[in-house]
Amino acid sequence: MTRATISIQKPEESQMKVQAIRTALPAPEPAITPQDLVDRAAAMRDVLRDTQDETDARGYFSEEINQRFVEAGFYRILQPKMFGGYEFDYETFFRVMVEISRGHPAAGWCLTLSASHAPVIASHWSEAAQIEIFGSSGHFAAPHRAVPGGTCLPAEGGYIISGVWPYSSGIPHSTHFFGATLLQTSFPPRVLHFLVPRGQYTVLSDWGGDRTLGMRGSGSNSVKLENVFVPEHMTAFIDKMGVGQDLRDGTPGTRLHGNPMYLGMLMGPYHAALTSPIVGAALAAIDEYRDILLSQNTFAPPITKRLFETDFQVSYGRAIALTDAAEGVLIQAMRKHMDYCRRWAETGVPASPEENFRLWGMLQSGARLACDATELLFQTAGSTASRKGSKMVRYFSDAQMYRGHMSSQYQTFAKYIARCNLGLPTGFLDL
Repeated sequence: MTRATISIQKPEESQMKVQAIRTALPAPEPAITPQDLVDRAAAMRDVLRDTQDETDARGYFSEEINQRFVEAGFYRILQPKMFGGYEFDYETFFRVMVEISRGHPAAGWCLTLSASHAPVIASHWSEAAQIEIFGSSGHFAAPHRAVPGGTCLPAEGGYIISGVWPYSSGIPHSTHFFGATLLQTSFPPRVLHFLVPRGQYTVLSDWGGDRTLGMRGSGSNSVKLENVFVPEHMTAFIDKMGVGQDLRDGTPGTRLHGNPMYLGMLMGPYHAALTSPIVGAALAAIDEYRDILLSQNTFAPPITKRLFETDFQVSYGRAIALTDAAEGVLIQAMRKHMDYCRRWAETGVPASPEENFRLWGMLQSGARLACDATELLFQTAGSTASRKGSKMVRYFSDAQMYRGHMSSQYQTFAKYIARCNLGLPTGFLDL
């Protein structure tokens, strides 16, 4: 199947409804540009750094900071124009998230993991559901706990879902919880993704303070549901992370919005959401190291400012180069993802499983470079930088949280790339 371009044909009644939505939900700042958003994020660096301690102690950034994020338009970057969003591309979104993370990596993780899922809803949910989800204001934020959990019982018109979903990063300021569970009534069981509005779930107080090594301000609290009825139209089957679905005719989102970004392939964007805060952490560590070079002396004669000592210059320069490479990988990966979306719109050929796995591996490699940079700076900054409360300790610890994340295990995921390339079953996409 080929197509020259996406063609969206709607009945007159549907066209009228869509026009009414557009009239009701205009973007707050129709003339805003991607660079405006990046500049706004960079301008928040000082306030994010000044509030790092209280954010980590609380477990998430304050309501005041969240309101600034809302007003800046950060939650609307990837959201469809039809529902009050700016509908910019992934490159724009992650450039903004890197800048926020440069102010505080954990705050960046919290924002990124709650602001990045509008395209998933816009891709895989029906028009009626999207109208309900994005609501009358167009403000939407939700973490996606994509690892299946809890229990799911079919009921008339929907499902009864219960359980606890840990590590729901971004939940404190979210409008919805976006979770996954196994539908055991099908064989084999299928992963059912569901959306629950705020007020129907409980956010547990199990994050922040010294509960974890790093990412203490990432709002990665657990979410509890107790016998919550979820209407069927608020659920979707996203088979094999959107990679294994039949996309010849697109998705509800491509037909509704006419944008191939809403094809709903998740592998690349999902790991980019983990990579961008770590790139931000490396940039923050570079800033901190520069301050150390300017303010502290060498250990041995001749005693001078560290910025004049070759060994410190080498560490600083290597970290800059590693971080530049990491950021370049992140941006290029998102450009490749958007290229795959456009290719589908022009030819009908979606990204293959191998292309998606390779995007994932590419982003893992970028994040590893950023971790290497942060660790190099931590190791050469001196013992003063390793004291409790040091910003360098924070950035190092945040990088270690990424290192341990299940999605960052590059040696595990490398075999999936190889299997795809060799024409073998991956074993990863069985659900």
